[in-house]
Amino acid sequence: MSGLRAARRAAAAVIPGELLLVLCLAAGMRIPPWAAVAAEAAVFGVLVLEVWVLRGLYAAGRARGAGRGPALREAVRAVVPVQVRRLLVHELRALASLVRWVLRRPPHGVGDGDLAGCYTGPQTAMMYGFLFVSVVETVVLALVIPWPAVHRALLVIDVYGVLLVLALHAACVTRPHIVRGDGSLRLRYGALFDLEVPADAIASIRVDRRYPEGRLVQLGEDGVLDLIVGSQTTVTVELARPLPFVRPLGACGEATGLRFHADDPAAVVAAVRDAGRESATAG
Repeated sequence: MSGLRAARRAAAAVIPGELLLVLCLAAGMRIPPWAAVAAEAAVFGVLVLEVWVLRGLYAAGRARGAGRGPALREAVRAVVPVQVRRLLVHELRALASLVRWVLRRPPHGVGDGDLAGCYTGPQTAMMYGFLFVSVVETVVLALVIPWPAVHRALLVIDVYGVLLVLALHAACVTRPHIVRGDGSLRLRYGALFDLEVPADAIASIRVDRRYPEGRLVQLGEDGVLDLIVGSQTTVTVELARPLPFVRPLGACGEATGLRFHADDPAAVVAAVRDAGRESATAG
């Protein structure tokens, strides 16, 4: 069990740290070469430890009679903390969204009769600015660093940072908010956040531009959940009942109201109200 605890603690500490390092590089922050190399060495060591512990747990599961799939899933759940699993799932979904964006596929989850509510307007310039800074840093480091091993490690990190920032933006483009024909809402932020709002849970909705400060997903003391894009929200939803939600890293909460950003808030509000009137007329 000591090996299992060590693997969980190492994964919880090193893998999020590696993702943070990638985001810092993508944002144009200068990371000392020794720090980048040390991070890569730490990640490699953690991966070796994870594989060793997973192999033992998988073998134990198979010995108890579990099938290959269930034994592997049980081993992964035992070794990898839920926060790390969610981070990796978010990252894979973002990369899949990048493929969807490049291939110009229809937005994810938007069906016939649904309204797609885009929300990337306030962050597009910032994202492309990050990309430009990251590409410039990649080129500069390639010219400045004389040590081949360090150069290769940083090149991999920088290229992956560029790819990740582009994938995060692609996920936001290809996963818009959705207003369905029955008046229900699906509020999203790329692959990081996804909340279903049933039509009967919406008491009222209105255009309401605000400039809150804080994180992407923020629950206020009044119970109102803010889904912030570019330091702003443009739509407020009064709920008829509290609505549970899941944060990007797995923590759960309950909201009594919602505020989110839409590039065309009037269209989103009108679509929800029109659907509500049609449902009332039909009833």
